Amino acid sequence: MAEWTSVAVQTVNPGESILFTETNRPCYKGLILHREDSGLFLIKGSNGNTFMRRCPCMGYPSVDYMVDFGANIAIPTGETVGPISVAFALEGATLAGTTMTVTPAAVEQFFNVSRATNVPIWLGCCESFSIRNVSDIPILVSNANLVITR
Repeated sequence: MAEWTSVAVQTVNPGESILFTETNRPCYKGLILHREDSGLFLIKGSNGNTFMRRCPCMGYPSVDYMVDFGANIAIPTGETVGPISVAFALEGATLAGTTMTVTPAAVEQFFNVSRATNVPIWLGCCESFSIRNVSDIPILVSNANLVITR
């Protein structure tokens, strides 16, 4: 299990990733890599000790990671009130069923969003993972927490 957080309020533009500034518990096995103050994670399908290192096109199995995310999100001052969303992204593509949407009644009104899902990573491969703003406007994010468990 590895955990990252970002307590301070941050503005996340459309299409950009939520930044994680603190590593509460790193992945000691080297399977999940993260650069401090970024929103990008590299998740490995093996740590080099796996016999089966084949391309996913060959039909070989994957390693499942449980990804659990929670944060408070809001519309910044100056933006129009409407629905705002964040979602999990794997290799830049939004994962189906992971979009979290809220509709605040006013700007700077924070709502909590959370989601947990299995993320399969092909054995022998590495894939980039992030949590992105999939709204059409910038959003505010505070108290972001991400836990990834293999």
